[in-house]
Amino acid sequence: MVLSKEQKEQIKVLLETTIKNKLKKYKRESSYMPFLTKLIQDDEKVAAYSFIHSISTSLGMSIYEEVSKIIARPLSQEVERNVNVGGTLSSIQLQTISKIVNELREGSRKVNVKEEIKEVLAADGSNGKLQKDNSIADFYMKRNNEEYYFEIKTVKPNIDIFTKSKQKLLEWVARKRKPIHAILAFPYNPYYPELYSRFTEQGVVEHGTEFLVAEEYWNLLGGRGTFPELLIIFNEVGKKFKEEIRKKIEEVAKEKIKS
Repeated sequence: MVLSKEQKEQIKVLLETTIKNKLKKYKRESSYMPFLTKLIQDDEKVAAYSFIHSISTSLGMSIYEEVSKIIARPLSQEVERNVNVGGTLSSIQLQTISKIVNELREGSRKVNVKEEIKEVLAADGSNGKLQKDNSIADFYMKRNNEEYYFEIKTVKPNIDIFTKSKQKLLEWVARKRKPIHAILAFPYNPYYPELYSRFTEQGVVEHGTEFLVAEEYWNLLGGRGTFPELLIIFNEVGKKFKEEIRKKIEEVAKEKIKS
């Protein structure tokens, strides 16, 4: 067992509170979805799609970050959500980062995080200015005096998202003026049991170093075996609320039919 009894309980309470709030407060923003309704020919399934999508959004916005805190806290000196990385960026640093990102996207260079960090840190940072853009990390932890800054993203991003995330990760290094772990994390692998592979990635990020997927991310935070234990917790909570969720979907479907 990797996660303690206390950690498991904290995660359960977090998930249960989120689902209870969603069940209590959820209302469809719009009941009119003519194209989807005509294609699916099933009001309840359309209602289910709407409700499940809403839960999925809630997970992406806050749950993964809060669960990350719970898991990483016992093994870390510091953990925090939505951290301002701080620091300033000079025009030379920004030019250096843009050059690296453009060359990676064009395929004229191969991704190599160590070399890229050296390049960024060698760029002149004098006369830097405060930059609000790309200044917030979704999750931060300090462990063994090493700093980790995470960008937690949707699991099927387009190439622009990969490129923008790469830009952000390198900017974090430049802001801190020292080597840090700047990481793009995906909470799960939508292609499981196959390895994560998406054409939009295009060699912009280094898998296993600055790009972690599913167990790579969760096991880094809590140790080997964290990911399967986390799935068990989600499964237990899901079973507990299965009937309430079913009733909510029926309720939303009836509201749609009336409208």
